[in-house]
Amino acid sequence: MAALLAASYAVHRTVQVLFELYVFILVARALISWFPLHAGSPLIGAVRVLDRLTEPVLGPIRRILPPVRAGGMAIDLSIIVAIIGVQIIGSIVTSYV
Repeated sequence: MAALLAASYAVHRTVQVLFELYVFILVARALISWFPLHAGSPLIGAVRVLDRLTEPVLGPIRRILPPVRAGGMAIDLSIIVAIIGVQIIGSIVTSYV
């Protein structure tokens, strides 16, 4: 019985960490988007990885919620919506695992 409880906790914690890690990836994508990168920048590889990991979630949100115009700039709210959504889905999933 103790082994079953330990395995159940391990699965629960693993799923919880995966959701937390994805929120961290979304925040990293938001932060790195504030800085202009040049073609020879050493961060280009990291930016490409972040884009590949987050775009499947952010793309559909952007189609529904386009960037909000504020003066001469646009504010992309898709990352905020994605973070809130991932946290809600993570809470629901981990409550059942």
